[in-house]
Amino acid sequence: MLALAALFALPLASAQVQNHVDPQMVIRAPGTGSDSEAGIGALIPWANKLWAVGYVAHIRGSGLGLYQVDENMKWSRHPESVTGTYANRYIHWRSKQAIIGPHFISEDGTVRTSQELAKHRLTATAAHLTNPDMVYFLTMEGILFETDVRSLASKQLFDLTKELDWAEGAYLHFKGMHTGQGRVVVANNTFEEPEHLGTRYAGRLAEWDGKGDWVILERNPFIEVSGNQRSAANDYYGSPMYAVGWDRASVILRVLHRGTWTRYRLPFGSQSWSHTWNTEWMRIRFAQTERHLMDAFGLFYDLPNLVYGGRLFGVQPISRHLRVTPDFVHYNGYFVMAGDQTDHTVGQPQSGLWWGNIDDLWSFGKPQGWGAVWYKQDIGTDETSDSYLMTGFDQKAVTLISEPNQPCVVDIEVDVLGDGSWRRITTLKADENGFATYSFPAGFSAHWVRGRARTTTDNVSLSFTYL
Repeated sequence: MLALAALFALPLASAQVQNHVDPQMVIRAPGTGSDSEAGIGALIPWANKLWAVGYVAHIRGSGLGLYQVDENMKWSRHPESVTGTYANRYIHWRSKQAIIGPHFISEDGTVRTSQELAKHRLTATAAHLTNPDMVYFLTMEGILFETDVRSLASKQLFDLTKELDWAEGAYLHFKGMHTGQGRVVVANNTFEEPEHLGTRYAGRLAEWDGKGDWVILERNPFIEVSGNQRSAANDYYGSPMYAVGWDRASVILRVLHRGTWTRYRLPFGSQSWSHTWNTEWMRIRFAQTERHLMDAFGLFYDLPNLVYGGRLFGVQPISRHLRVTPDFVHYNGYFVMAGDQTDHTVGQPQSGLWWGNIDDLWSFGKPQGWGAVWYKQDIGTDETSDSYLMTGFDQKAVTLISEPNQPCVVDIEVDVLGDGSWRRITTLKADENGFATYSFPAGFSAHWVRGRARTTTDNVSLSFTYL
């Protein structure tokens, strides 16, 4: 095995850096310093260093904080370190500061810490709608602050637990936030057994224009909201805002383009993510110049930076995986992934960094998954489902399930070009047992697939499996 120093001196090549973990670049709760987890909540390259911020659940623990990797690949804990629950990062170019956790890092690497914000579980930071010298901070408890990036003075704008028509008894758990196209959008990822059973809908995706009331976009759990950060007021050359969430049927991808939201569906790569706590780390980030990378439910995706004609095209699955990846960036030519790897259930909580090449992601696992566009749903004649991703997967099959001995006929339509040109490829007619299935021909693919009902039928499920 190559020595560590020799490894970092080598030119980048997939075979040389694949799956490399430096055992010295780790954060850990000292001794029994955390009774939960010790993850790396966020990464950001700035001031000629890579910065990382630690994460413990519910601000319980000690010994974590702010870490840095310098140009010589030396890892150290910063004196400004505060042990907390932080997963936010943002670049404020006007003031030339990087924001990670409660820390504000200047262009020369000087670190200031907001003692007020350090008390909160910070989940997201975003551009301010009207004041370019301020940013928004969202906490996991739903407190929305505006903060002056120069004085670090913070003011609470909302307690979102008192907004958005919450379901009684739900455990609220806010995650993503992004500002763009004249609105700030927040995500709450509440999903427990009542959501799976369809008896409660406590998740939320909501937006605010800075003047009126909050508007609920979805009552399903959402995890991440992201997009181009160059303009808070308008879109930028057609660059969309993305929001990823899910329901008991499949993954939901919402796209805001030129002020209009559209809705798509993607497969689950694993069912182990389907809970409030289990989904909190998924991200949509600029992984490389002008290129989005999305991690959602056990699948990495290449996600377009631009949308044309209001149609999302070019979503491409990369690989299937089981890794919990709180953040990912490029630094010194390497693609770096944070981790949340060992919690108190298996020993001393600790996590490290993965260093490699972004193309190594293709070797992680063949893209596979499953999900439904209708899940025990009443459908009407000529009703169409959401568009469901089809491209980039191998063997594909669709299954129709309905109540026995009732008419249920569904056309399966495909959009090969991704431009809304739908064509029927087959028709499924449920038999007396309420069942029909179809396997797509070997080598066949389209960008999107959907169902179109030909009958009015209750309690219908239309599910896709990709192997």
